[in-house]
Amino acid sequence: MVRDRSLSGRTFTAVVHVVMVFVLLITLLPVIHVISISFSSAAAINRGEVGLWPVELSISAYTAIFSTGNVPRSFMNSIYYTVLGTVINMVLTTMMAYPLSRPHLTFRKFYNVLILITMFFSGGLIPTFLTVRNLGLYDTVWAVVLPGAISTWNLIIMRTFFMNLPVELEESAQLDGANDLTIFSRIILPLSKASIATITLFYAVSHWNNWFNAMIYFKSSKSYPLQTILRSIVINNEMSEEMQVDEVIDSVSAEGIKYSTLVVSMVPMLVVYPFIQKYFVKGVMIGSLKG
Repeated sequence: MVRDRSLSGRTFTAVVHVVMVFVLLITLLPVIHVISISFSSAAAINRGEVGLWPVELSISAYTAIFSTGNVPRSFMNSIYYTVLGTVINMVLTTMMAYPLSRPHLTFRKFYNVLILITMFFSGGLIPTFLTVRNLGLYDTVWAVVLPGAISTWNLIIMRTFFMNLPVELEESAQLDGANDLTIFSRIILPLSKASIATITLFYAVSHWNNWFNAMIYFKSSKSYPLQTILRSIVINNEMSEEMQVDEVIDSVSAEGIKYSTLVVSMVPMLVVYPFIQKYFVKGVMIGSLKG
């Protein structure tokens, strides 16, 4: 790569670095502030002394949320829904994207048009709710993982990625006697790690952040994921109801409870991302190109 050493080139590089630092700061500072409040004492929080560093370091808020049943249970619910939903998403998306990427598929263009239409039109909330209820899925885990089993956008990205793979690999495997399932599982999928990792992250984040479906499809709060509980705590200020122990809430700051729950909800995604980060950029870009 040849660097532009002209004045305009150096100026442009400097501006890019300044903008990147600015974006980094406005992204990180709110997160740092949230973490600082969660580790500060109730007195310091109530006095408004907490900035970007914890004041009177305390873990009482974390002790409070983990000493009650609702938050730990909802945390495990979120993990369960995310893992189950993401597995279903990836199995169905890859198995549908592969045949749609093959030029010899009968009515291939017709299927692609039908799928594309679903990006712009949907049945709406009430018809979807009625469908879930009539299928007997209401108040079950399947109500939150099956309605969005395939994302049209992710399907198109995966299909485009499969279309970019050399067709010679498939032809060589067919000459050696491999069937479609063997080609898909032993050739296509191993070559698609970057795209699979990226789409998996998209699906996992979507499931982890989903609070609305649980709120309308579950009767009991015991089935709620962490994000639904967090919404009640942060927006509706339903501390006592969601935490279930008034004495615990009285011993710590309400703001501390809110922010510590928020930090707990961020941890899984922050832990998972570094392991697939090396595939992420490549996976995002590679499915957007054809040819």
